Amino acid sequence: MAAPLDNPVFGLIGRTAAECGARAYVIGGFVRDHFLGRPCCDIDVVVTGSGVQVAERLGERLGVKVSTFKNFGTAMLRYRGLEIEFVGARKESYRADSRKPVVEDGTLEDDQNRRDFTINAMAFSLNEDDFGELVDPFGGIDDLKAGIIRTPLDPDTTFSDDPLRMVRAIRFATQLGMTVTAECIEAIRRNRERIAIISRERITAETEKIIMSQRPSRGFFLFDKTGLLELVYPDLYRLKGVEKRGGRAHKDNFVHTLKVLDNVAAAGGDEWLRWAALLHDIAKPRTKSWDDRVGWTFHNHEFVGARMVKGIFKAWRLPLDHKMRFVEKMVLLHLRPIALVEDEVTDSAVRRLLFDAGDDIEPLMTLCRADITSGDDRKVARYLRNFDTVESKMRQIEEKDRIRNFQPPISGELIMRTYGIEPCSAVGQIKNAIKDAILDGRIANDYDEAYRLMTELAAEIIPDKKPLA
Repeated sequence: MAAPLDNPVFGLIGRTAAECGARAYVIGGFVRDHFLGRPCCDIDVVVTGSGVQVAERLGERLGVKVSTFKNFGTAMLRYRGLEIEFVGARKESYRADSRKPVVEDGTLEDDQNRRDFTINAMAFSLNEDDFGELVDPFGGIDDLKAGIIRTPLDPDTTFSDDPLRMVRAIRFATQLGMTVTAECIEAIRRNRERIAIISRERITAETEKIIMSQRPSRGFFLFDKTGLLELVYPDLYRLKGVEKRGGRAHKDNFVHTLKVLDNVAAAGGDEWLRWAALLHDIAKPRTKSWDDRVGWTFHNHEFVGARMVKGIFKAWRLPLDHKMRFVEKMVLLHLRPIALVEDEVTDSAVRRLLFDAGDDIEPLMTLCRADITSGDDRKVARYLRNFDTVESKMRQIEEKDRIRNFQPPISGELIMRTYGIEPCSAVGQIKNAIKDAILDGRIANDYDEAYRLMTELAAEIIPDKKPLA
């Protein structure tokens, strides 16, 4: 492991602080990640004095711009790939109705006391007399070795003062593969209602880091264990549980969803495919019904779920743009490849899937493979072999028919121009019939064949109109 402070800028920070009559320490994530062997380019420096003054003098010395935020007593500069933020050591007190603290100047000890977790309260001295010395009053290094998340002070105080720390505890445990102590779990349960004062954006920002972790299910199981799931993700909470009737039970859709999410993560799925995995069965509670012939059913949950996505994205403060539309598409189509696996793989069905999925066919197939979570290994193997067959068929048909993202050779404008008509339902009928004929394989994806079919259809649908010369 490289020496933690071998970059010359650290010594320069310490000397600059001394010139300002202050002492400086690098604290938090950089120290933690050093001991974890993880690279870190975000440096937090706490100064027992004016962090802004030290930053501005260092910026002059390095010849770089310094951004100051005097209302918060912080300053930031970028230097050779590092982002270094300076803040004066402080102590904080909180009001019950806000996570914004009343801030006063403080000592290094005060500053470490206000940190969220012991693993984030460790500091390295940047001062000449004890340069590089670890200041670890709460045993953060031992907690790192033991793999536990623990608060420096009483957890009820820590979580009540700033309830976002409850979500951060879950995030760090998930990202680092660590365990939140039983004492902290119980404190989160006792203080969970305080999450109401935290903005949705802050919760979602932490959740995005959970989503992008190696095994994101850990985070959502912790949301449930701490009682936060029902408060911050009620739609996911409603997936929980198993209902039995007549000796028949459906699976726990919450547990299944998290298995799918982990499978997508293991397959290298990006953030938005992971959100799609989390939401792919979100409408099952709304569509659940009992049928005496087949047991529990969730008819049309993919259609209802796709319609729910926009409202969920709004509530969770996720972007309402092409990323949301991608998730909608994945939720809507996630059963289609499975249906192909279960039925005979016809060319027509494959063409329609390629047409509807377009460039998103690969992530859709990743999601569908991830959706096979049966405990029966033989059943899983059979489904995955069938998916191989479907994908092979897709490659053959795409190479032959060029269906993905195709535009029918005959446009609405051409139909109107050919027959001298204005926009009307007949134009749509003809155009859609040509598209269906191509997808069903009755004609090739070819202009001449499509034009001949257009004239046949027009003779039936608009018999009083003849092609213009």
